[in-house]
Amino acid sequence: MTGGKKLRVTLVRSQYGRGRKHMACVRGLGLRRMHQTVELEDTPQIRGMINKVSYLLSWEEV
Repeated sequence: MTGGKKLRVTLVRSQYGRGRKHMACVRGLGLRRMHQTVELEDTPQIRGMINKVSYLLSWEEV
């Protein structure tokens, strides 16, 4: 991916009651609270974490 792209990621469902690895992915994305939004660089590692917990997130390219 290109270094200039950004992704805006928002936690829309609760991470509690999920597996430890899924909670770790949410934490690794920098999300701590419901409805918190962060902007991250578009890298394969970030895309992988988003894909793993996509059912908890909403995201868009910026």
